[in-house]
Formats: sequence, C-alpha cells, structure tokens
Amino acid sequence: MVSVQATLQDEFTHSAWQLHEMGYTMYATNATYEVLKKNHVPCKNVAYPTEEGSEDRPNALDLLRDGTIGLCINIPTHESTHVEDNYQMRRTAVDFGIPLLTNTNLVKVLADAIHAHNRDKGLEPKTLFEHYESEKDSDAWTSPAEFH
Repeated sequence: MVSVQATLQDEFTHSAWQLHEMGYTMYATNATYEVLKKNHVPCKNVAYPTEEGSEDRPNALDLLRDGTIGLCINIPTHESTHVEDNYQMRRTAVDFGIPLLTNTNLVKVLADAIHAHNRDKGLEPKTLFEHYESEKDSDAWTSPAEFH
C-alpha cells in the first residue's frame, strides 16, 4: 500500500512502476492513486483510515489488518494534511509486523534491488549464518589474520 505526499508523488512513480512490473499489486490512497493512474501505473484505490470504506474502495486499515497488504509505503512531509491517517497507517503496519518504508530514497533502493534480482536470478531467503557458511574466503573483504 502506498500513500505519498503530493510533492513526492512524481518522484515515487518510477519505483511504483518497477514494483508493478515485478508483479506487486499496488493499493494507493486517493491522491497517490490519481497520480499513479495518470502515469499508467495500475493500482487499486483505498480509503484513508478516517474515511468510510466500501466494497470497491476498502479502508486502508482493514487491508493492513487482514493481511492483504505485505508492504506499507507511507511518505508524509511537513505539508501533509492527513496527519492522523498517516499515523494510523504506520502504527497499524508496525503493530501487525508489516514492513514499513517512510523514505523515498529507501523505496528507490528497494525497488531497484527487487527489480535487479528478480530479473537476473531471484533471491533465496537465508539466515545470516547460512550466508556466511556459503561465502568463500575470497568473497570476504577482510583477512582472517586481521582478527585476534
């Protein structure tokens, strides 16, 4: 789900398109939805937490709580007028263990990484220990002799 302040929406559009290309379903609050729609990024419109949801425009909190949303991108600025709505979306994402991004640069890096790895070979989830076990000595950026 995405909700991005108006002054940052054009900057966000490329990342949204990359996520769409990778198969992610985009849900967006009204103003963000209009910008994405104008730029031909397919997405579904959702109501703010303080607005009444409907069957064709569900409430954002309901989607977060029922597990429909797997990533919450909420990028307000000092110009935001939906302060309470933004807070409720961020708080609900955190309470339900849904990853939350609140920075456009981080969204760009994530979208670029997902796009690059899905395109090339994909990623397999590993624990940090599994990663280190599969790493060759030549991959390390330090020498074992550097540690005491």
